[in-house]
Amino acid sequence: MSLYRSVVWFTKGLREDTKSGYESASKDFVPHNLEVQVPGRVFLVTGGNSGTGKATALEIAKRDKQLLTHVSTEPHVHLVCRDQALAEDARGEIIQESGNQNIFLHIVDLSDPKKIWKFVENFKQEHKLHVLINNASCMVNKRELTEDGLEKNFAGVYILTTGLIPVLEKEHDPQVITISSGGMLVQKLNTDDLQSKRTRQQVVLMERWAQGHPAIHFSSMHPSWADTPGMRQAMPGFHARFRDRRRSEAQGTDTVLWLALSSAAAAQPSSRFFQDRKPVSTHLSLTRMSSSPAEEEKLIEILEQLAQTFK
Repeated sequence: MSLYRSVVWFTKGLREDTKSGYESASKDFVPHNLEVQVPGRVFLVTGGNSGTGKATALEIAKRDKQLLTHVSTEPHVHLVCRDQALAEDARGEIIQESGNQNIFLHIVDLSDPKKIWKFVENFKQEHKLHVLINNASCMVNKRELTEDGLEKNFAGVYILTTGLIPVLEKEHDPQVITISSGGMLVQKLNTDDLQSKRTRQQVVLMERWAQGHPAIHFSSMHPSWADTPGMRQAMPGFHARFRDRRRSEAQGTDTVLWLALSSAAAAQPSSRFFQDRKPVSTHLSLTRMSSSPAEEEKLIEILEQLAQTFK
C-alpha cells in the first residue's frame, strides 16, 4: 500500500472510530434489537475481567432475568481469565450489578497452548455452549514470547475455537464472535511469520471456519478506539492525545452485544466483519491485501500442526 493510501485510511478510520463517529452511526441503530432476554443460552467470554470483555459479560448477564426462575445447573456466562484475583473481583461486580448468579470462572492462560487444550477437554465434558466470544488479547508494545517460543497472543483463538466447535455444533443457533481490529485492513496475510499480523489471520480464520461449519454463525468485528485498561496501558501516548474523542467502553461493546444477542445480526451471512452494527469490507480498494486460497489453506495447515504439537 502506498503511503498516501495509508494516511487516507488512518485519517478516515480515526474519524469513524471516535465518539462522534459512534454517535453518527448510532442514529441508524434499531433500539429494540438489544431489548431481548436470553434464558437458557450459554455464553463464554474470554478476557472477561476488564474492558470490553467485562462490559460484554455484564450486559449479557443483565439480559437473563428469566433464567433465574428456571431450574438449571448451567451457568449462563463463563468468564475465561488469566488473573484469578481480578477475575473474582469482576465476577462479583457482574453478579452484584446484574442480579444474575449464573456467572462461572475459568482461570486459563490463553497464551499457553497446553493449558488451552486442557481447558477445552474439561469444558466439553461438563458444559454446553451457544456463543463463544473471543475477546482476550494483550496489547503490547513489544514482541513477547511464551516458554514454548510462541508470541503471547498467538495460540488462543485458533485452539480455543477449534476445540469448542464440536460443543457449539450440538446447540441451536450457535455463534462465534471474534473481536479483531480495523488495523487488519492494512495487513496482508504472511504465512512465513504467523506470529505477526494476527488481526488479518483472525478474519481469515472466521471466513474459513464459516465455510467448513455452516451450522455455526461466525463473525468478527472492530470495537474502535474505546477507553479500556488495555488501551491505556499499551498506548498511553495515543490514549492521552485523544482523551476527549475516545469511545466509552459501552460504545466499544455495542456491536459485540448486537452480534451476540440480536436476531438482526443472526440474519446476516456468516463470516462477515462488522463495525457499528454494519458489515464492512475486509479489504481496502486499490490495495493488494487480499490473500489467495492457497495462502489461506497454508495458514490452516500450519496452525493445525502447531496446535496438535501441544495437545
